[in-house]
This record gives sequence, C-alpha cells and structure tokens, in this order.
Amino acid sequence: MFSERLAEAQQSVERRLGQWLDDAATPARITDAMRHAVLGGGKRIRPFLVLESARLFAADADAALDVAAALECIHCYSLVHDDLPAMDNDRLRRGKPTVWAAYDEWTAILAGDALLTLAFEIIAGSNSTMSPAKRVALTLALARDSGRVGMVGGQCIDLEADKLGMPKNPTLAHIRHLQALKTGALIRFGCVAGAILGDAKPLEHTALVTYGDRLGFAFQIADDLLDVTGDEATVGKAVAKDAAAGKATLVSLMGIEAARTKLAAVEAEAVAALDVFGQRAATLIEAAAFVSNRSS
Repeated sequence: MFSERLAEAQQSVERRLGQWLDDAATPARITDAMRHAVLGGGKRIRPFLVLESARLFAADADAALDVAAALECIHCYSLVHDDLPAMDNDRLRRGKPTVWAAYDEWTAILAGDALLTLAFEIIAGSNSTMSPAKRVALTLALARDSGRVGMVGGQCIDLEADKLGMPKNPTLAHIRHLQALKTGALIRFGCVAGAILGDAKPLEHTALVTYGDRLGFAFQIADDLLDVTGDEATVGKAVAKDAAAGKATLVSLMGIEAARTKLAAVEAEAVAALDVFGQRAATLIEAAAFVSNRSS
C-alpha cells in the first residue's frame, strides 16, 4: 500500500514538475539544468507529505499537487547550491553528476535561483481552486521554512562549522538546532501544507507540526547513519564525507548504536503525534517507518 502510494505520488509530482518546467521563454541552458536537477530522481518524500497530509482532510488534490511541486523545487534548488564547490563541493547527486559538475558553476547558481523563484510562481499561479488566503499562508510558511530562519539559516550554521570552525566544540543541542533548520524545516512544511490546504482544526494543525518536526529529526539521524554505514552506489551520493572532514554529527557524538536507539524513539514520537487522526493517518505512519529505515 505505502510503496504504491509513494510511487503514484512520485509519478504525479514528476509530471507536474515537467509541466511547470516546460516554458519556451526560459533560456534553453537554464531549462536543461533545471530539468537535470529536478526530474528523474529522488524519493520525493517532501511532496509526498504534502499530498498525504492534504488527503487527511480531503483537500483539493490539484492544489496539493502544485504545492508539492513547489516544495520539491525549493528542495532541489537547495541541493544544486549545496553541491557547489563553495559549499559542499559534491560531484554526485542521486546517482548522477551534480548540476555544476554536469554544466558549470554559473549555470548551477542560476538554475538554483530559477527553481527557488519558480516555487513561489507555482503557488501564486496555480490554476487550482486554492483561495487567495491559502496562497498567502502557504507562501509565508514556505518562505520562512526555506529561508533565513529555516533551511538557509541551517545551512549557514552548518557552513560556519565547516569553514570557520564555529563552534569549536559542537554539542548535541547545537547539532539538533542546525538540523531542525537545514533538514527539518522543509519536511515540517510538507506536513503543515496539508493542514493549511485542508482547513485543519488547531489540534490537527499542531499534530502535523509535531509529526513533521519528529519526522525531520528521524530523517537526519537516518542520513547521518547512512553516511557512516552506507555505500556510495546504494546511497546515490558520496558517503563518509562527514567523518573524513571531522564534522560533528549526531552519530559521531552519540555513537552508532545510541543513534539507532534514538532514531527508533523519534519515529515512535512521530507516530504518536498522529493519534488524533486514527486510521486516516495509516500512510503517514508508514512514511515514518520508511524514513527511518531507508537505504538511500
């Protein structure tokens, strides 16, 4: 059931992204680089969360699909920029060359910029029945979760540690804060988007915020574990980079077994947050297990 729903979401989001990227007015080089960054790869877990959280409330499926596509544009733009030599200097992403490696740095920067702005174009320009109030609420939430107090802020804190050695002795609290912004914010938005689209009650909205927060934490612990225990061919990107760079992670501070124990506990917290929805949240419960046990 879960694998089928995820595959269906991946296909739907891929088609919708292809439609939004099909713009003859865009310079061909940028279009090609954007398509390289976005299409034909990725688990699409963030847009899947938009679709499934919206499904809890029987919200407009077409509106949810556009918001899902917008979120994936933000995520993919962040990967394009993160992979640049000035940041993480990665040449492999999703089993293929990163955008800057396939093209060049200036093309990658512009392609990332274009994907960032396309995300908000999608929300504003969606042909769905999304109300103006919901468009505003979604735009504000996505801007905050992807910007200076969200993903971008987390990337800054991460690069301060990598480039400037700040702080000298990172704590678990520091790493948790960094990851809650860099990784967790967009995952949380994927859950909150459904609450906005579905006119969720305050208790339901809070439940999805909590679920998204714990799911984002689980995603990052699993990612850190993959960097230590995974192999490049399976993961689809370079591994063991954190250890080689001496980078502090939850795994490096806690140890592998303690991190696995923490991951199981965080997954349980995510699932518990969904109690208010009963069986309606069965797919989101499975999503927590998928995130915690992924191999790539």
